[in-house]
Amino acid sequence: MMDVEPGCRFCLANALLVDTPILDTEHFYMLGSIDPMVPVAGMLIPKRHSDDPFGLSPVEWADFGNALAAAKAHFAARKPDGFTLGWNVGAVAGQHDFHAHLHVIPRFRGEPNEGVGIRRVLRTQSWAANA
Repeated sequence: MMDVEPGCRFCLANALLVDTPILDTEHFYMLGSIDPMVPVAGMLIPKRHSDDPFGLSPVEWADFGNALAAAKAHFAARKPDGFTLGWNVGAVAGQHDFHAHLHVIPRFRGEPNEGVGIRRVLRTQSWAANA
């Protein structure tokens, strides 16, 4: 079950992480943000290598709810007013690390980007109206 891609920094067996997982479930672990522009955030990452979420197994999807609940509980002390969740799938969609990972971004009233969600990306694309 522990498929590993040589050189992948998110495959735990490669020991390439620069940080330590902050929580885990049977099939997922979470890293906190190391991006100073988004200091309160995390990424849920499957323990088994899969390039994207389309390759996750039914067993992994069954555990995904546990991982998402654990991520929400992890951020609860900060009292977020909402969350932005997102997968980037493929280079054209902004995926840079080709090991599936879900961005979990707590959102807060009064933050500079309050009210700005994932839909803004779609609204600013000229092709979106024609899709």
